[in-house]
This record gives sequence, structure tokens and C-alpha cells, in this order.
Amino acid sequence: MSTLYVGSEVGQLRRVLLNRPERALTHLTPSNCHELLFDDVLAVEAAGVEHDAFADTLRSQEVEVLLLHDLLVETLAVPEAKSWLLETQISDYRYGPIFADELKIYLAEMDNEHLASILLGGLAYSELPIKTTSILQKMSRPLDFVIEPLPNHLFTRDTSCWVYGGVSLNPMMKPARQRETNHLRAIYRWHPTFAGQDFIKYFGDEDLHYDNANIEGGDVLVIGNGAVLVGISERTTPQGVENLAANLFKTGQASQVIALDLPKHRSCMHLDTVMTHMDVDTFSVYPEIISDKLDTWRLTAAPEGKMQVEKLPNYLTALESALDVDKLNIITTGGDNYEAEREQWNDANNVLTVKPGVVIGYERNVYTNEKYDKAGIEVLTIPGNELGRGRGGARCMSCPIERDGI
Repeated sequence: MSTLYVGSEVGQLRRVLLNRPERALTHLTPSNCHELLFDDVLAVEAAGVEHDAFADTLRSQEVEVLLLHDLLVETLAVPEAKSWLLETQISDYRYGPIFADELKIYLAEMDNEHLASILLGGLAYSELPIKTTSILQKMSRPLDFVIEPLPNHLFTRDTSCWVYGGVSLNPMMKPARQRETNHLRAIYRWHPTFAGQDFIKYFGDEDLHYDNANIEGGDVLVIGNGAVLVGISERTTPQGVENLAANLFKTGQASQVIALDLPKHRSCMHLDTVMTHMDVDTFSVYPEIISDKLDTWRLTAAPEGKMQVEKLPNYLTALESALDVDKLNIITTGGDNYEAEREQWNDANNVLTVKPGVVIGYERNVYTNEKYDKAGIEVLTIPGNELGRGRGGARCMSCPIERDGI
């Protein structure tokens, strides 16, 4: 069996993909940050230092850390991968044939290190030395982007998610993030770590427009025992959930998908911003959002490749039955109502479990961390004054590639 396998949310984490925030953050300004899905402008150096602390904390727990920039550079060294990525990211439809042609020639001549930085971090017209006859180039202003930066690549959780013996290459909801998926498609297809390995691609690897079937990894919790918990959120649609479920069942990788209908607003953009799995029977939950009133469905395989969908009384009984535990231990966000709302906004519930009962979270979420500690959950804290401004915690910033089951 391939070691590319994620069997749970809480088993020992062995390999993980991170993306250190670099060039993309230098292009964030107060006037463009909202369009690029950030609420604020980050201090670039400080964000990098905080991210290094996160990576070092993972390594101290014997987790192998892969960095997206490095994987992309190594993937671009494969000629077929480089030409596919340039064709895909610099298409005639995006730029018009005149500009696309010249731009591809210019980028293809760069060394792979520089090209990876540009693909991840963006390029303004003022930084482009070539002049073409393209109307688009003539009409663009110096500070407009030829290639938009991808600051949200910091959140490697969303772009692709490993579920048991395979990966979903997620068709993202927002245009500001859709190009990210192509980087992962290239890496999983051509990078030596993944090429020729025996794993399944459930969804998202075709050159298609996936229409309304959006899914993002922050909404997907691989809870173990062949069960997957998915949030239908601002960024994940019922169509996305059903397509992923159909392929999980078809390949025999999962036996049930439990879907929770979340409110569609930014403060709970993904399920993992309001709920994460910390130990086999323990979840952290923001109770303002996650309540037993949320509509809950269970999808299971039916004969002849069909699916059965049943509405369940509430999420708690669904999870208890899936995890085969008598009663779940639910730890709610700490502090009074004001503190709890503040800490949820700063990703107190978005922790990354490295092994049963041991999680990584931001040190600033004092009240919630104290509550975890009292419940017997060990919190390894990392600084997040800058990183947290992107609205994502340790779980958002990590894509597990290898993790034990429960």
C-alpha cells in the first residue's frame, strides 16, 4: 500500500504539506486584500517567522514537513509538467492569444526557482519587461497584476485533501483561489514523491469546468472508521459533497459521508473554523454555530453505484455511531461570550491534531487553550499575530498527506 494515506484526523501525523508565506504577501495592500480574500495586510517577515515556528513544532513531533514552493520548483524541473502548467495557467482565454504566447515564452525562460515564486506570488505589469501588441497589456495599469498573487495558498488544507487512500483536487469556489488547484494537480502528477505512486484521485483532476460542484478541504474531516464529515458551507456546495461521496463509495474508500449544513457566512467559512477533531471521542466546537439544530444527512453507498441519503436527528448521534463511542466529549470555545467570539475569529477551534490528544494552536487563544488543557488535551502553542489575520489556524495551514487511522 502507498504511504500516501490519511486514515483519520487524530492518528499520528507523519507527513504534511505547508506553504511558507512569501512573495504573495508582499503584493497584499489595503485596496486589494479583500478581493484576494484577506481581511488585513500582513507583516511579511513576521508572518514568515511565525510560519517557521509552526513548521518546527511539527518537526519536533516527528512530522515530515513538505513545503509547497520546493515541491513546485522540483515539479517544474520535469519538462512535461512545466509546459502543462504554463499552458494551463497562461491560457489564451485568460490573456488573449497574443499576450499568452509572449508571456509563456518569457516565463519558460526563467529558472524554476524564480518561476515558482512568480506562479505563487504574482507579477505586476510594472515588473514585466516584455512589450507586446496585446490590447490587454496596452489597457492595463502598472500596478495591475499580470498574474494575481495567491496569498491563500498559505492554507494548503483547502486546495487538495487526502481522504483515506486518495486525494480530492478541489474545485475552489472563489476565482481568487481557483489557480491554486492546478499547482497541486501538477505536483501530484509529476513530482517524484507522488508520480507513479498508487493513490486514487477522487475528484477535480480533469480539465473541466466543475460548475457548481465546489469543495474545499477546510470542510472535510476524515474522522476515521471509513467515515467522512463534511460541512456544506460558504465554499462547499451540496453538489461538491455528493460528487466526492460518489467517488469515495465507488472506490470503496469510505462507507459513509455525514454532511452538516452550516450558515453561509465568513466567520464560519469552513467547518474546521468552528469544529475540529482532537481525540477519538473529543471535538472542539464553537457552540454559536455548531448545535444539534443543524440539518445533518448521512450518505451511504446503495446497489448499482447509487447513493442513499437519509436525514439524521442531529450531528452528535451521527458521529457517535460513526466513531463507535458511547458519548462524545465536546469542548466549547473558552471565555465569556465576547471572548469566545473573539477567539473563534482568531481560530481557537481550528487546531491541528498531531496525535491523539495533542494539538497545535495559536498562543493568543488563552481561554480556549486553557479549556483544552483542563480537558486533558495538550496544546502546543505557536505565535499567530500575523498569520491569524488571514483567518486560518494550524489546521487550515496544513495538508496532511500521511496519517495513521484510529
